Amino acid sequence: MSQGNNQPRVLAKIPVTVLTGFLGSGKTTLLRTVLASPEMADTAVIINEAGEVGLDHLLLEAVEEQVLELPSGCLCCVRRLDIVTTIRGLIERRDRGAIRGFSRIVIETSGLADPAPILYTLAVDPTLGHVLSFTAVVTLVDAVAGYTSLQRHPEAVSQVAVADRILITKIDLSPLAGDLAAMLDGLNGWAERIELPGPSEPVEMLFTKAPPVANRRRFIAQAVAPDAAHTAAIHTVSLVLAEPPTRFAFARALGGLAADRGADLLRAKGLLCFADRPDHVAVIHAVQHTIYRPEWLARWPDDDARSRLVFITRDIGADDILRRFAAFAPVPWTAATI
Repeated sequence: MSQGNNQPRVLAKIPVTVLTGFLGSGKTTLLRTVLASPEMADTAVIINEAGEVGLDHLLLEAVEEQVLELPSGCLCCVRRLDIVTTIRGLIERRDRGAIRGFSRIVIETSGLADPAPILYTLAVDPTLGHVLSFTAVVTLVDAVAGYTSLQRHPEAVSQVAVADRILITKIDLSPLAGDLAAMLDGLNGWAERIELPGPSEPVEMLFTKAPPVANRRRFIAQAVAPDAAHTAAIHTVSLVLAEPPTRFAFARALGGLAADRGADLLRAKGLLCFADRPDHVAVIHAVQHTIYRPEWLARWPDDDARSRLVFITRDIGADDILRRFAAFAPVPWTAATI
C-alpha cells in the first residue's frame, strides 16, 4: 500500500449560511427558489419553527429556541444550544446513513429574531468550528416596507447591521427608494447589495462567500466619511488614527467595549496598521460580543493609508468610544458621529 493511502482522510468542512430578514421580507420565497434547483438537493435547512416556513424539503429541520445564558445575562451573548444540537445530530445521522447526504447548511432565523446569538454560537462552539465553514450572513430587506421596519423594529436593524450580503426584495413592486438606500448605507455600507428579482442566481447569492470587506468600495468610503439617515437610537461613529497602536493595546480597547457594551455594539469594522506589525494591514470585524480573527493584507486596499474604524452602535456615543481607546492606545484619534 502506498504511503499516500496511509494518510488520514481530511473531511471537507460544511459551508453554512445564516439567512435572516424581517417579517415579510421574502425568506420563504427565496428558499423555495433555491431548493428547487437540482444542485441544491443536498442542502440541509434549519428553521426556528415548523410552521414558519412552508417548504417541502427532505432535509428540513425545525428547532425550538434553547439558549444557555452566560453570566453576563446579555441576550446577544448566549449560546444557541438548539443550533449546536441540531447540527451535530444532522451530521451524526448523515454519517451513519440514517438520512440522505448533505454538503451545505442554511440556518434561517425567524423574522423577529436578532441573529447575533446564532453568530456567537458558530464562532465560539469548538465542535462546530471543526466541521463548519462559515459562508455569510444574508439579509433580506423588503423594498416596500423595509424603511418602516428599520425605523420601528430594532431586530430589523440588527439583521441589516450584521449582514455580509443584503438582498433587496420586491423591487418589481417598488424600486429601491433613496431614503431606504441611505439608511442601509448608514447601517451597513460595506455589505454587498443585490436587488431581486435580478440576474444573479439564488444559489450563488446564498453560498458564494462574500468578498473580503477590504475590497468593497463602500466599506473603504464609509470608514472615512459615513453619511446616512439613521433610526433615532442608532449611530455611526467613525475613528481615524494618526499613529498605529500595538495589537495588545487595541485588543484591550475593543475587547473592553465588546465586553461592557456588546449588546449595543451592532457592528465594528476597520482597517488598521499596528505598531508591532507595520508590514501588514489588519481588517477588523466584530459583531456585538464576538470579535473575529483579523484578515491580514499585504498592502492598503486604497490610496488612503490611515487606520480607521467604523462602529454601528445603539446609544454608544463617540465620547465613550474615544475614552476607551485613549486609555489603552494613547495616540491621536479623531471621531465623527452621524
